Amino acid sequence: MPDWFIYMMPSLTILLFVTAVGACIGSLTNVLVYRMPLGLDVVTPTSRCPKCDHKLTWRENIPIFGWIILRGKCRFCKCKISAEYPIVETIVAVLFGGIFALWYIVPDDAMFGLGRIAPEWAANGPAMTWPALVVLLVLVGSMVSMTIIDARTSTIPLVLTWVPAGVALVLHTGHAVWFHTKFGNPAMMPVGLEGVWAVPNARMKWITAPGEVWTIATGGLAGWRFIGIGIGGCVGLILSNLFLKFGWLTRSFADFDEWYESNHTLEPDTNTSEESEAGTEKIEQAETEPAKQPESSIEDWLMYPHARREMIRELAFLCMPVLCGLGGGWLSMWLVTQKYGQWTEIPGTGQLIAPANAPIWLVVLGAVLMGYLIAGGVVWAVRIGGSLAFGKEAMGLGDVHMMAAVGACLGWIDPTIAFFLAAFVGVAYAIVAQVFSGKLSRAMPYGPFLAVATMMMILGKPVIEMGLGRIFGMVSPLNLP
Repeated sequence: MPDWFIYMMPSLTILLFVTAVGACIGSLTNVLVYRMPLGLDVVTPTSRCPKCDHKLTWRENIPIFGWIILRGKCRFCKCKISAEYPIVETIVAVLFGGIFALWYIVPDDAMFGLGRIAPEWAANGPAMTWPALVVLLVLVGSMVSMTIIDARTSTIPLVLTWVPAGVALVLHTGHAVWFHTKFGNPAMMPVGLEGVWAVPNARMKWITAPGEVWTIATGGLAGWRFIGIGIGGCVGLILSNLFLKFGWLTRSFADFDEWYESNHTLEPDTNTSEESEAGTEKIEQAETEPAKQPESSIEDWLMYPHARREMIRELAFLCMPVLCGLGGGWLSMWLVTQKYGQWTEIPGTGQLIAPANAPIWLVVLGAVLMGYLIAGGVVWAVRIGGSLAFGKEAMGLGDVHMMAAVGACLGWIDPTIAFFLAAFVGVAYAIVAQVFSGKLSRAMPYGPFLAVATMMMILGKPVIEMGLGRIFGMVSPLNLP
């Protein structure tokens, strides 16, 4: 057995495990995509044939291979099983395994001269950075589910955005608490290497993006204002949601269902001649089941005539987060001054230097909260501005929640770039839709474009940074945090 294979055996074993987990998450994705739009429980009942109600065994439930073993048909009634199931499972498995391989296995010089595709923090190894990897994989799995559901129903179940945001809050912050308890606050190496930090209580270096101190974009070790705005803004969000619960604020588009029903009625059956057997069955079914209104689509939301009025309600909702965020930024600086002394101003710049660094866990907490607020706020601002300008709903609130979750997981920089990159993804889709007008002619919600752009940022950030540097001349290649 070659020496290199023995050396790589532990990493390859982990890669196989991560890929298998991805296939299992892909199987869960199939369940979520089918059941959530129908309002069904995602846990019970267990998977079964929708035609003969045969309960699938554990062998038939094996991701990817279960479908192959069954040859795409139910073992009892021979009903065809859609190939979408193994396709989705394979996609998620490849994404999980590919991310782990790019982050921890593929050498830096193997990417066609692009340098390191993986984020800088991955250089610390999986043993030290696994919480950040788990956050990323949870986000990717959730985005696959959101993309398929949004493409089909033009809706994004909010629970799919809350899960990655909650996981990011717990794991990112918990990882930093463990790090601070075990090693203390990181400090810049005396040689002045950006993104290389000395750990006081261990003989090791902590590597991050240039100018950063953790696995997501932060406000720096002395970013007290950044931390205060993040905590204050999220407190404001909680208060605004409480105002909604108690009726002190009104939800936007609360009367959409009423407007939709009044403008979309089922056409009565006017066939009074001889009825076919199929027609008779439909009438009998209609007598025993209540008539259902057709589901709303993107076009229906665009036809809603009161979009500008609803944006005023959303602006009222945002007042409390903005005010609390500003207040939190001021309060944090005041508290630091009271405890550690006065801030120092750099002559001629107006920039203030904090009298003390914040603990790393507080820095990371602020980074997660500010990532959530900034990424969601950028999309929400475009939604409100576009709706006020054109009198039609510009973007869905599901898109706001999706990018807020991305911000909580990756920090505020990546989702901000991905949001504007999504416009180019949309243009590319429009061009392809013109070529395949028969199959892709219907309107597509913006959520799938946001998800694709986010994956482009995750898997191709160096290329995007090079493009930004050459187009705008603002940064040098591979020099964004």
